[in-house]
Amino acid sequence: MAKFEHKLTDMLRPAVEEVGKELLGIEYISAGNNSVLRLFIDHENGIDVDDCAEVSRQVGAILDVEDPISSEFNLEVSSPGLDRPLFDKPHYEAVIGEIIEVKLSIPLNGRRKFKGRLAAVENDTLVVAVDGEDYDLVLGNIVKANLVFNHNKKS
Repeated sequence: MAKFEHKLTDMLRPAVEEVGKELLGIEYISAGNNSVLRLFIDHENGIDVDDCAEVSRQVGAILDVEDPISSEFNLEVSSPGLDRPLFDKPHYEAVIGEIIEVKLSIPLNGRRKFKGRLAAVENDTLVVAVDGEDYDLVLGNIVKANLVFNHNKKS
């Protein structure tokens, strides 16, 4: 997560928690007048449209006052969905053994994208098994990561 997104997360987390939800993370996609600030929220009982609207109102009020983004943007509030985004070390630790997709900012062995089983989280490094080979991916080099939904998985 970029430094700017960390700053926004720290600014907005209290407002999300005030309405009883968890702020999993933030994505900011800069695209001129089509920029998007996307918040991913969760709750032990799940998230519905009303939850997203409530968080949007809370967060919108803070963004109007603090004005951390100087250009126009659209605010989106979403549940994490089946392909849950992973932002922080605890998110990765919770899905050890699952298949994840990771995109790096700086290539490792000539590649930026990895899809494989998360074998371990060691300090600030993920160990991801891809096609029988383990790759050590530094958390600080991860631009984006998601859990890969497996519809064949038996609970």
